[in-house]
Amino acid sequence: MKNTGDGFLAEFQSVVDAVRCAVEVQRGMVERNADSPSEKRIEFRIGVNLGDVIVEEHDIFGDGVNVAARLEALADPGGIYVSRVVRDQVRDKFDYTFEDLGEQSVKNITRPVRVFALGAGARSEIPVTAGASTPRTVATPRLSIVVLPFANLNDDREQQYFADGITEDLTTDLSRLAGMFVISRNTAFTYKNKPIDTKQIGRELSVRYVLEGSVRRSDNQVRVTAKLIDAATDAHLWADRFDGDTGDLFALQNEITSRIAIALDLELVTAEAARPTEHPDALDYIPRGRAAANEGVTPDRFGRAIDLFEHALALDPRSAEAQSLLALTLAGRMLTGFTGTGAADIKRAEDLIGHALAASPRSPLAHLAKGHLLTAQHRYGDAIREYEAVLALNRSLVVALFALGHCKLFAGSIEEVIPLANQAIRLSPRDPGIGFPYFTLGTVYLLQSRTDEAIIWLEKARSAMPTTPVFRSRLAAAYALSGQTERAAAELAEARRLSGDDRYSSFACLKASGPFGVPKVRALFEATYFAGLRLAGMPEE
Repeated sequence: MKNTGDGFLAEFQSVVDAVRCAVEVQRGMVERNADSPSEKRIEFRIGVNLGDVIVEEHDIFGDGVNVAARLEALADPGGIYVSRVVRDQVRDKFDYTFEDLGEQSVKNITRPVRVFALGAGARSEIPVTAGASTPRTVATPRLSIVVLPFANLNDDREQQYFADGITEDLTTDLSRLAGMFVISRNTAFTYKNKPIDTKQIGRELSVRYVLEGSVRRSDNQVRVTAKLIDAATDAHLWADRFDGDTGDLFALQNEITSRIAIALDLELVTAEAARPTEHPDALDYIPRGRAAANEGVTPDRFGRAIDLFEHALALDPRSAEAQSLLALTLAGRMLTGFTGTGAADIKRAEDLIGHALAASPRSPLAHLAKGHLLTAQHRYGDAIREYEAVLALNRSLVVALFALGHCKLFAGSIEEVIPLANQAIRLSPRDPGIGFPYFTLGTVYLLQSRTDEAIIWLEKARSAMPTTPVFRSRLAAAYALSGQTERAAAELAEARRLSGDDRYSSFACLKASGPFGVPKVRALFEATYFAGLRLAGMPEE
């Protein structure tokens, strides 16, 4: 063993022992941190590699050591990253899942290293050490869940693979959500075909929530039902059903699991935000901030969410999640025009994103925040790359879908926008931000001079998020172009009132608020949006 200052290096004779030790350490830290104040919590990153090492009296070195050190640097706090050779050696020895993170170029290593992340549920699977005088009580992580095997309600046993696939994909998708602790598939499947006692499962696995469901197939239709249950009270918090055509079962499985994961993220945030806490810490303020952010687009909503994330960050200054969410909210406030401190917001968001990505380079939330910031700075090409990175890391972050569509619109790839907006609506039809994909569709149809279709979608956007000024101004233009001048004037007046500034008082102010994309897109805005606003009564100066 070698002490390296802020960490240590350990050599094992068996790679199985090395991985088992890594899991035990991380599980032990979860238990230790659960009852510790945020300022006293410690989180380890662990990298495991198999290779030749050179041992001297006071040192251990060699390429095997170098790769392990680089894996540790890549790992998220609380995470375990292993090389491909380690995964290949141990995957049949443990029931752990390994997420393939692809080949990574690392410092001082000539060839890229294939990296795998050990599934989050692994930490819950190491048994309590035999011979202990009393069993250890494992503290229940706040956002912790087990996805029980979905029941196959058909007599056709060949359909069991579809039900099992839903369970496995949901386990994977939920484990990608920020702050989520998900019991692994292998542990969850030990409850297959057994009577369900939710409270007992919660105690045995130390989770707050249980997800159960079923799959039923009739002819060419499949119905999937899902229920979210509070493990402590056995109360049903949420239930829904999802129907689809079996023409492409793989695509259907992907869509249904994504829709459930997205809906669950919203429901779990709401449930956690509503839990009373006598002495809240950073992990309490984060869901409260997210819940406030979901309440609507108003200056007060942004202010409330920002205050809560600031509280979280004050309690845990190293929290990449709190840094990302605060930056995301600051960028969102800039995008909607509800800020009088744009330059300060940009500087603060840039600093927060830099710290978050340094601590967690593969954080989808950090990349999402960066995408929003770049969009607010009208750097649409750069923002597109960030949103694509978000979706590669976590397909359940549906906000990245319609944000990607928005950027592609202003970058000139208008033909790619409608499929992205439609996919966002399909995956998260009850999303608090559903007005944004509606608005994006309405804008595309307006620019294409399909005014009647534009009005339909812009009215949907206004109804979903009535306090968003730009939805009103875009609808005012569409009404005016269709000859509904009185309604157009009313919408423009409401946009002015909601914006709280002079943005919609004249074309000079509107054009000064930011560019409208590449030249060909600006020309379309001139011919449709600006033309409609002139008819609605907006003056030039």
